[in-house]
Amino acid sequence: MFLNSVLVVITDLAAGLLGNASFRRHFHLLLSALLLFGPLLNLWVSRYSVFAKRTHFLYRVFLRSGWGWTCIFVGSFVFVLSFSVRRSLTLSLRHLSRLAVAGGLWLGFRKLLCLLENATGSCYEPLSSTLDLASGTNGDQPLLLLREDETKEACVRSGMLWRGYEVSEDALLLCLCCLLLAEETAVFGPYLSLGGPSGGPLRILFLFCVLLLSLWVFLLLCLLAYFPQFPTQLLGGALGCLSWRVLYQGWYRLGPSWYCPGRPGVGALCETNANEIN
Repeated sequence: MFLNSVLVVITDLAAGLLGNASFRRHFHLLLSALLLFGPLLNLWVSRYSVFAKRTHFLYRVFLRSGWGWTCIFVGSFVFVLSFSVRRSLTLSLRHLSRLAVAGGLWLGFRKLLCLLENATGSCYEPLSSTLDLASGTNGDQPLLLLREDETKEACVRSGMLWRGYEVSEDALLLCLCCLLLAEETAVFGPYLSLGGPSGGPLRILFLFCVLLLSLWVFLLLCLLAYFPQFPTQLLGGALGCLSWRVLYQGWYRLGPSWYCPGRPGVGALCETNANEIN
């Protein structure tokens, strides 16, 4: 009984924050500020921190499968919430189709960025003689020998260095997932105000989504602070924000139809409340 009361209080507070119009209007500006000024934190963070290692548990388990984690928790929350209101499988699948659209966009960006990197980059092999001379220094860059007709994947797999035009996929994914989570979970506050069934499972799913959103913001901050890559991270974040703008602030506002899944909450909540959310 005590744990359930704690769950209710925490989820009500989180729902109030995520459903706040001011928060939703300015959340993308917060991410933009992180992308612009986050790399400055590299001047103060310790390189001996556990977060300064790419092999850290959070990077290996969550970041590398970021889209999968987002789909699992957001998809479960969206399905349970929409089905709880209307008991319509068709409506629930329509709302889930927003995740399919975002997933297709993410995969398309990955393919395009891979083609861009292979088209503009080159593979370099360190010369053994210069490596021996540079082995005792930290700041000297050894002489590199260009190797043509290599893809980035084959180059890195061979233990060589790839240099080319890159856009940070991690920054793109984290910004897209953060904005998607903020949009999809914003309906929970109005849903509660309408008196919708809010049992423990639905609140737990919502809480998991909130925790995942917090984790993505934290990982984005860690990447910017410990592994600054300007302007590749800025470009990646810009693509993520642009994707959110096109989908949630553009296409989805056309309303539900055969070519558009509609905005979060439309059809599941009454039309008036759905318009207030968006």
